Amino acid sequence: MTLQETLDRIMPPDEAARARVRTRWARCAKPLGSLGLLETAIEDVAALTGSEEVTLADRSVLVLCADNGVTAQGVTQADSSVTAAVTRQLALGRTAVCRMAALARCHVVPVDMGVRDFEGAAGVLDRRIGNGTADFTRGPAMTRAQAEQAILTGIELVRNEQACGRKLIAAGEMGIGNTTTAAAAASVLLGVPPSETAGRGAGLSDEGLARKLRAIQTGIDVNRPDCADPVDVLAKVGGFDIAGLCGVFLGGALYRVPVLIDGFISAVAALCALRLCPNAGKAMLASHLSAEKGGRLVLDALGKRPLIAAGLRLGEGTGAVAAIPLLDMALAVYREAYTFEEGGIEPYVPQC
Repeated sequence: MTLQETLDRIMPPDEAARARVRTRWARCAKPLGSLGLLETAIEDVAALTGSEEVTLADRSVLVLCADNGVTAQGVTQADSSVTAAVTRQLALGRTAVCRMAALARCHVVPVDMGVRDFEGAAGVLDRRIGNGTADFTRGPAMTRAQAEQAILTGIELVRNEQACGRKLIAAGEMGIGNTTTAAAAASVLLGVPPSETAGRGAGLSDEGLARKLRAIQTGIDVNRPDCADPVDVLAKVGGFDIAGLCGVFLGGALYRVPVLIDGFISAVAALCALRLCPNAGKAMLASHLSAEKGGRLVLDALGKRPLIAAGLRLGEGTGAVAAIPLLDMALAVYREAYTFEEGGIEPYVPQC
């Protein structure tokens, strides 16, 4: 099946299911709408799945790992060998997201989308598109065919997770240099200069940030990505991880599995998915407001409001996993709290 054929299969949300959840929330013995975005999140899941019987009991975090050729321009403190090192630690369950996921009862699924010179490791899915992307300051990061392959791979990852019974997916990534690729893609998609989307990443100096901004602008000038064509943007200035995550969000919409956006990088992937297929937005839940420079800009473009504002910028899916217990708490109230009728209390009614 081609990418376009896949996109054509993604249907709009089920607003009748959303309305049924809203009615059920209104019966809970508490002020109307008082759980705020937690109520909205459960409504969103129902609209995606078509059922007011919401369950999120089995969940996973997909951590898509890949290297980026633009690191040759000195846009990061670390070199690409760190991507492979962290990928191996993900498989061993020792990284930050692994420890957080253990508490959130969330499976961790590391995926090699194109880690440079990575020889594989037990526990890491091999979905390599290439041996890292090219340096986009000298030409396209990847071919269009590779970008489409990465997107389709992300969709297939969701299909596999659904087949394993997953009811919720967190979108994670790992790749040295991917705040640069994400900022470049965001700059093109939003029509703003790199200075509005690119931050210091993992602690760049002023000089390092200046190099990063120059590299992004050079990549845009050299490749002239088409802002109306997200696949072209991904191919020219993106990364295998971001393209794969774009597919994860599309897959969530296709297979009716909600996907938690993590930080800036996965939000840019979500924006690519939304631009490819507006109906894909029904699968997206915003976990947190990233401390990265373009974080709020991208969430605003997605029309999503984050559950958490904690200054997070780690990646790996950590912010998305951190939001999972909040959703569990919301579901506990939704399913188990007593109603106005059961408490013999006059229900609240809207006053305006």
